Amino acid sequence: MKRALTIAGSDSGGGAGIQADLKTFQELEVFGMSALTAVTAQNTLGVHGVYPLTAEAVTKQIRVIGDDIGVDAVKTGMLFNAEIIETVAAQLKYYKWKQVIVDPVMIAKGGAPLLQQEAVTALKTALLPLAAVITPNIPEAEVLTGYTIRTVEDKREAARRLVEFGVKNVVIKGGHDEDPDVASDLLFDGSDFYTFTKKRIQTKNTHGTGCTFSAVITAKLAQGATIVDAVVTAKDFIQAAIEAEISIGHGHGPTNHWAYRKSKQRKELAGR
Repeated sequence: MKRALTIAGSDSGGGAGIQADLKTFQELEVFGMSALTAVTAQNTLGVHGVYPLTAEAVTKQIRVIGDDIGVDAVKTGMLFNAEIIETVAAQLKYYKWKQVIVDPVMIAKGGAPLLQQEAVTALKTALLPLAAVITPNIPEAEVLTGYTIRTVEDKREAARRLVEFGVKNVVIKGGHDEDPDVASDLLFDGSDFYTFTKKRIQTKNTHGTGCTFSAVITAKLAQGATIVDAVVTAKDFIQAAIEAEISIGHGHGPTNHWAYRKSKQRKELAGR
């Protein structure tokens, strides 16, 4: 049984944050654990309140998991402030966990800030050097690198700059691409570039896609997959989750976390 830990915020609406991560781990048959960094009052219409935990509370959650159950891969999501980022980095170093996936959650779908401005420096200096993978969307990559991304070559340059922080693998997601027909994710492993392209689905129900995408990568790396195979699965998982949309609430609805499993089951039945 492989074990994955998510260190992130809680989304009371269930579409993103640790709720999305744990659903994803379960779908991929990985035992999921969590360390909460903050509680949000959140629904499909937006974030209505953010209540961070203390650094001591975050440390204790990580320690009791590390000392007893152990971790095969760990991902970070919303870390909120510099103190929590530095605390998490200290624990990652303490346990010498290598499969660290950083989803640099900065802004919610509705525009609410989920990372304080002064925390960006801590993210770059304390956490990114420990990351096996970072999974920013285009706006997040621009904030981290100070580089404007408009073209494929811009994506490549931003990926190169992120590797300079010490990150081993960079995945810049293409959800914010200007192409109306496709969404292309770019993987840079420090030497080679890989592109993963899928048809763009026109829908407002994309809440939690970033959390879910990085959670898939975390689960697959916990299971021993290569980074390329992990990203392929993440892309397939998200595509299925968006295509088989579920419409709940009055705003940006969540993605369908069980769609990937159901689609695999249908293909298996069709092949018999």
